[in-house]
Amino acid sequence: MLNTVFLPEMALMFMVLVMFFMTLGNLRTGVIQGVTLAMSAVVLVVAFASYGANGLLFYDAYQVDMLSQLFKIIILSGLFLIYALGRGLVGIEPKLHAEYNMFLGISALGLVFLSSSVELLAILLSLEISSYALYVVIPFRQGQGRMSAEACIKYIMFGAIATGLTLYGMGYIFGLAHTTYLNELAVVIPSLVATQPLGVIAMVLVLICFLYKLAMFPMHFWTPDVYQGAANETTSIIATLPKVGAVLLLLRLVAVAGADITQYTWVLATFAVMSMTFGNLTALVQTDLKRLLAYSSIAHAGYVMLGIMTADLLGMAAAVFYIIGYLLMNLGCFYVIYNVAPEGQNVTFDDLKGLSRRSPLLAMTLLVAAFGMAGIPPTIGFVGKFVVFTGAINKGFYALVIIGVINAAIAMFYYLKMARAAYCGADDEKDPILMPIGSKALGVFFILAIILIGVLPQEFMAAAKEAVALLL
Repeated sequence: MLNTVFLPEMALMFMVLVMFFMTLGNLRTGVIQGVTLAMSAVVLVVAFASYGANGLLFYDAYQVDMLSQLFKIIILSGLFLIYALGRGLVGIEPKLHAEYNMFLGISALGLVFLSSSVELLAILLSLEISSYALYVVIPFRQGQGRMSAEACIKYIMFGAIATGLTLYGMGYIFGLAHTTYLNELAVVIPSLVATQPLGVIAMVLVLICFLYKLAMFPMHFWTPDVYQGAANETTSIIATLPKVGAVLLLLRLVAVAGADITQYTWVLATFAVMSMTFGNLTALVQTDLKRLLAYSSIAHAGYVMLGIMTADLLGMAAAVFYIIGYLLMNLGCFYVIYNVAPEGQNVTFDDLKGLSRRSPLLAMTLLVAAFGMAGIPPTIGFVGKFVVFTGAINKGFYALVIIGVINAAIAMFYYLKMARAAYCGADDEKDPILMPIGSKALGVFFILAIILIGVLPQEFMAAAKEAVALLL
């Protein structure tokens, strides 16, 4: 039983162990990247093969079901794409390439554990495994010692505050419900949230760590400085995989609180509105692309919360679909940033000028990813926003949907500004950007995935609904 339901975790742990032994040698970056890509592909295949497995492990604190397996596939797919994205690891100190890949694997392992954790302490431990691995790799950036050190300190400090507040909330929850298992809390918490202010406070405090990972108001302040200070490769993982894990746990915890509209729901609604509005308005004035994507991520956290807070099948499935689209679109943007910056430097709008001439593929990838983030059809971003807003309307959150649509219209300005810089900016006669066939194939993949899933979303929505149904 253990061997079948725990197979993706075992495969990923074996991969991390192999990476550890690779750190003991003096291997070339090409060898490190080749082995890492091959092993991560095998782990992803194992995750697909284990889809549909069911079981309870470790005194029922670890639940393997359709929902957890779906998110493991999303996380491991993202990990594989990030390893492929960081071809050459140009922004990382050369002597730390093996260690860097190992810590990324450990972070993904923590998120995989998080996917199946259904007990509060198991959730917290899994989250910390993922977080500490990322704390370690931020200072690995080459040639930006002060900036990367500042980013690391801010990420750690906000992480420590978030963990402390979440532990405080868990203490309240245990005091009120006398259990830390989510299935037992689901019986007790809805009535506490509906009748006791302390129940609302406790649940909000428990969410703080996941709001921090999602870069959502009020735990968003770290985001722009950490995105800007970390290496492009590191930012790509901070911007994507922890958010996937955060969405899963928010789904579980909001389902525990119940589907009734209470003060708890309106607290989440306030967070969603503040995130959308602050993120989009602040992104309008950014010139550094990573800072722009940081504020963009704050806004997207608000959109996905609209689906989560509905606590019904359509809204929660829409949130799952939205985070899949966000992963692909965001990685598409970082794919362009990585290839435009051959020495790992930060990229501004000026660096995008003439991109359509220097590399038509990169320009098209940026255009499709930006259109997707803006919610322009026929991309996955359009379908994601549509189903999230539809779920919120079905729940009766009309004012929130109106605010969301207004924010989506505001966001179009800076997303289209990215595309305009690539296609309409002055051509300053920079050299063409040459990429190997593997990198070109990755760009084609992002273009096709963002468009085709937007055109044919049925299978993905069906899988999301089937997985989310287990919570309700």
